[in-house]
Amino acid sequence: MSNSSGELLQIETLELQFPFELKKQISCSIQLTNKSDNYVAFKVKTTNPKKYCVRPNTGVVMPHSASDVTVTMQAQKEAPADMQCKDKFLLQSVVASPGATAKDITPEMFNKEEGNHVEDCKLRVVYVPPQQPPSPVQEGSEEGSSPRASVSENGALNTSDFNNISRAYIEQQDSSSETKALISKLTEEKISVIQQNNKFQQELELLRRERNRNRGGIPTIYVLIIGLLGILLGYLLKKT
Repeated sequence: MSNSSGELLQIETLELQFPFELKKQISCSIQLTNKSDNYVAFKVKTTNPKKYCVRPNTGVVMPHSASDVTVTMQAQKEAPADMQCKDKFLLQSVVASPGATAKDITPEMFNKEEGNHVEDCKLRVVYVPPQQPPSPVQEGSEEGSSPRASVSENGALNTSDFNNISRAYIEQQDSSSETKALISKLTEEKISVIQQNNKFQQELELLRRERNRNRGGIPTIYVLIIGLLGILLGYLLKKT
């Protein structure tokens, strides 16, 4: 990409590239380089200020030095059509007094109507695919090993790359199956333990009732014997 080589500030690229992802804040930085002998004040404006946060949006770049500006895009709920963005940024720069700082910047400095020499640089926003994490599959580097996976010039996926992706997918599925089997086994063991515990509780309750029955009151046989003796004694008394 071509550089913007103004008299005051130079920028590496005229595009702000954001690796677009839904519901996620994304930041992009641009470097402002001052190759002159002057103190240069700058100001950054955008056509969509509610969508972006620019830090710093104003500042001073000292002679023969550089300064970074970070542009943060707020989390987006929807992706734009065809991943195209019409948002624009405007970088304005003007010569400042020697030793000037950000506190010395005023809006009047960027007013061209007052005869100030203000340089304008327009930047456009570009959405790019997010970076993919490195593949966990190690690729051989020894002689005779299979060639490194790559994409051909026409965009087709090479056979080795396809095999690596398939192998990683199968390993992931196997790991998921083992996890499900382990969870199922633990669930069955838990149910078995609960059933055994309930059975032990029931047996303990029966033993407790049996013990209380043996301890409480006079046995039935004694009651019957006393009753028979009472009847017999009554009969004898009546007879006499």
